[in-house]
Amino acid sequence: MRSQIHQRLDAVHNRIRLAETAAGRRRDSVRLIAVSKTQPAEAIAAAYYYGQREFGENYVQEALAKQEKLAHFDIGWHFIGPIQSNKTKLIAAHFSWVHSVDRIKIAQRLSDQRPKGLPPLNVCIQVNISGEATKSGAALEELDELVRAIATLPRLRVRGLMAIPAPTDEMDLQRASFRSLRQAAERFGDLGLDTLSMGMSDDLEAAITEGSTMVRIGTALFGPRPRREAAFDAGGASER
Repeated sequence: MRSQIHQRLDAVHNRIRLAETAAGRRRDSVRLIAVSKTQPAEAIAAAYYYGQREFGENYVQEALAKQEKLAHFDIGWHFIGPIQSNKTKLIAAHFSWVHSVDRIKIAQRLSDQRPKGLPPLNVCIQVNISGEATKSGAALEELDELVRAIATLPRLRVRGLMAIPAPTDEMDLQRASFRSLRQAAERFGDLGLDTLSMGMSDDLEAAITEGSTMVRIGTALFGPRPRREAAFDAGGASER
């Protein structure tokens, strides 16, 4: 497992560096978030051994089990999945970043439940950039009111925007979606936003070309995802 992850991690870093260079951006301007959902703790440990420090999880109980196993590692945990109201207290206490805030109700709960001994929780507002009915995220037309309301919450720090565009193999269409997110973020220059969480295994080059500062990579790093039952052991009950 270690050698495979090492090779894949090097390959992903190389793709990021090439994309940065092609876009005329400085090296290391893009952070890699390793999407470790459904992956066992051993896979995270292997990536950590080769220098990866930030990991993204979609399921709260699964993530907490891994965090307990890997408590001796200095990992930055990012929550990147849909947020259920009954999970906000756990998310607020056990993650340093949340990429998937799309409602003021959820943001308010995260702020109220963020432990006082921790720094403000870094959040990105998820935008439904493609307007898909089945996808989470705020609509572009409601973004201004939502972002500015969340920015007033005392225990949150709004860092930027996140999106998962409709999949396509066409580079021009990929770039158009990511450009829309970048342009939306530019409307909030007065808030000091510094993060565009966009780009995954199949479209990271387009995302970096359009200004991504964080790419969320799972399959290209860990390979095909195992079934959740195989990856998630007795650490807690699974979520749906």
